[in-house]
Amino acid sequence: MAGWFETTFPFAVNLWGMLPPLLQELIIILLQVLPLVIVVILCVAFLTYFERKVIGYMHVRIGPNRVGPKGLGQPFADVIKLLIKEIIIPANSNKFLFLIAPILALVPALATWAVIPVFPGFAIADINAGLLYVLALTSLGVYGIILAGWATNSKYALLGAMRSAAQIVAYEIAMGFALVGVLMAGGSLNLGDIVEAQSGGVTSWFWLPLFPLFLVYFISGVAETNRAPFDVAEGESEIVAGFHVEYSGAAFAMFFLGEYANIILIAALTTVMFVGGWHSAFSGPAFSFMDDTVLAFLREPGLFWLALKMSFFLYLFLWFRATFPRYRYDQIMRLGWKVFIPITIIWIAVEGVMVYAKIGPWSA
Repeated sequence: MAGWFETTFPFAVNLWGMLPPLLQELIIILLQVLPLVIVVILCVAFLTYFERKVIGYMHVRIGPNRVGPKGLGQPFADVIKLLIKEIIIPANSNKFLFLIAPILALVPALATWAVIPVFPGFAIADINAGLLYVLALTSLGVYGIILAGWATNSKYALLGAMRSAAQIVAYEIAMGFALVGVLMAGGSLNLGDIVEAQSGGVTSWFWLPLFPLFLVYFISGVAETNRAPFDVAEGESEIVAGFHVEYSGAAFAMFFLGEYANIILIAALTTVMFVGGWHSAFSGPAFSFMDDTVLAFLREPGLFWLALKMSFFLYLFLWFRATFPRYRYDQIMRLGWKVFIPITIIWIAVEGVMVYAKIGPWSA
């Protein structure tokens, strides 16, 4: 293939050879980053469509059905509508922070994808401290929310920002402790190594021995993204629209994009940490009979399995919104501080005993 390209496009090959090595490396990184960012943004667009369709089905409604076949053009219509709206900056706001806040809310959600192993042998940045990188960037998104609430100089926005800050601090600690359990089980901070440690079938995935941590991590992820039933930061019936009440047009669209990008990110991280990442559900020895059949391809690890598992967790996000009422603020704080954090600490101790006694899939 490389020989064919060199023969067909000799000018491009010569031009590439003339570029400095640093520029070549930068171009290669851009060619990896841009497709991934575009795919994530498109997934965000269609996640909003499927959310309205799924919730409409649960509420016995039709959902979007006017723009394009089956309403598939609705996400693009929404984007155009938001882009052509005027961005109104409040007169008494801090204009710089007001405009920078949506960027701070969106960029960490996209930058975290740099270390996520999308399929075997591929991650944009295959760093050994990937788990620490994830913890750092997922915590950074709260700054955008706090700045949006404060810079607006609006009491309703500030109330929403303070609620969100308190909520995220509470659940971030629980998520961090849950990932300590994953670190103990995987024996590495590299996300690719953590996925590889779960090879061998469904019983080798970490969700089974780390089941309490798995539940705590995913539910805390729902709270981190300010999704129902934890959406007190945007409680429309209480504080209008929360921290982004004064935002409009493209600035509001960036907050919207950041929220849904974080939902996809939490689904991906839950899949990678606890459900085997891109490993097949049929990869264990119990399914070896499939090797000589037309279903042999289902045993192969790859992007298909990562996307399938992520889709399940994304569906849970939508299901929760359609099912549960919003929790009171005191209930959310009690759940985070008095239930989730003690559960994670206790199970980390239990896991330490299991590792010492060589009990569990990671002890083989």
